[in-house]
Amino acid sequence: MKIDDLRTQVGLKVRRIFYQVIEIVFAVILLLITLAIVAGVLQLFYKLTLLLVHPAAAGRYQAMITDILTLFIMIELSRSLVEYFNTHRLRLTFIADAAIVFVLREVMIHLFEHRLPITDIYAYSALLFVLSALRTAAVLVYHQERRLQYELGELPGAAGAAAPPRSRERGGTAVAAQEE
Repeated sequence: MKIDDLRTQVGLKVRRIFYQVIEIVFAVILLLITLAIVAGVLQLFYKLTLLLVHPAAAGRYQAMITDILTLFIMIELSRSLVEYFNTHRLRLTFIADAAIVFVLREVMIHLFEHRLPITDIYAYSALLFVLSALRTAAVLVYHQERRLQYELGELPGAAGAAAPPRSRERGGTAVAAQEE
């Protein structure tokens, strides 16, 4: 019996160390992403001043658009990490959002450059459809889990003090109020 208790204690210590290391790694990643966002915004302001000084440089607009779209991806990734610190879970919706923004970035860049063959348009369309379906399914599962937790009394204030989280309809798709 003592060996089982020792194994349990060692297992708990190992888990605690694991979760502490994960939190440190995610904190460092979040710090690096935040620094990259700040550097990207500063670079955008610098490029904007160059455009104001030399307005004939039309080629610089494409680089600015690419940088702006890249910043959107970085912001979505940082939202995912911030959510991890709040719930200690990676939310699939934020990761899917970042992937959707990334695919849209690629499509917009290629369309802007006028070099997007029809086969790539079909491939991007299929990928966007799958990512959107994945995100929608993740939102629906999240709401079912929340409603079940509420009904079982596992949520704070679930003893009848607060109503379960509701979704609102937008364009025929249920969108979580917390997902926005």
